Amino acid sequence: MAEIIQFKDHFSTQSGDYTRYRPGYPEGLFAWLAAQTEDHDIAWDCGCGNGQASVGLAPYYQQVIATDPSRQQIEKATPNSRIRYAVASAEHSGLADSCIDTILVAQALHWFDFARFYEEVRRVAKPGAVLMALSYGELQVSGPPAAILSRFYHHIISRYWPPERRYVDDGYTSIPFPFARIDPPPFAMQAEWHLGQLLGYLGTWSAVAEYRRMNGRDPLALVEAELRAAWGDAAQVRLVSWPLALLAGHVTA
Repeated sequence: MAEIIQFKDHFSTQSGDYTRYRPGYPEGLFAWLAAQTEDHDIAWDCGCGNGQASVGLAPYYQQVIATDPSRQQIEKATPNSRIRYAVASAEHSGLADSCIDTILVAQALHWFDFARFYEEVRRVAKPGAVLMALSYGELQVSGPPAAILSRFYHHIISRYWPPERRYVDDGYTSIPFPFARIDPPPFAMQAEWHLGQLLGYLGTWSAVAEYRRMNGRDPLALVEAELRAAWGDAAQVRLVSWPLALLAGHVTA
């Protein structure tokens, strides 16, 4: 019987907002990833959350198997005829041996037991398969709101992030990666958001949820008035971007 690994669930309680407000990945990222393998039968989106990356993978593979340990996230995931969603951990996927062409981990690798996950990757990967893990950290926004958002991130809520957040903040450079590296081109997520969309996104942060739990009040209230004044017309859209940190490599035994 497979050992059950308890996962740290920082997102299920806000899974609806997560689906609504999380930014989308650039299409070119998935095209580049698909180009790294000869076969395009099955991709595994591990730690899929609400399925944003799963949908991005779907045009390039016959099937995408998307797994997440959170049933609430899976229930909110975006339907697609090529995607099969399942509740499963990264370390015990339930997948068959040597069946996967491409493994993608989008904004989730820092939560995994690295050694056990890499063992599972080796088990399910076909010869020639590729693993890519991506992460995005602090958002960048144009204009006067930038300084307010930086203070919010680095000072007001900084101590409320889970300890694994350090991997995100260092761009995944301290995560062990035991595979033959591939150097990807630079990618970034971008969106044009009005203020309400930005505030909705900030509300999905696990540190914001933890601040609320610990202090009984919303940390966004500490900066919202200042942020509204800096933003100007709340309906005005501003460019928001997130540079992506990428770990990619050919899976080896």
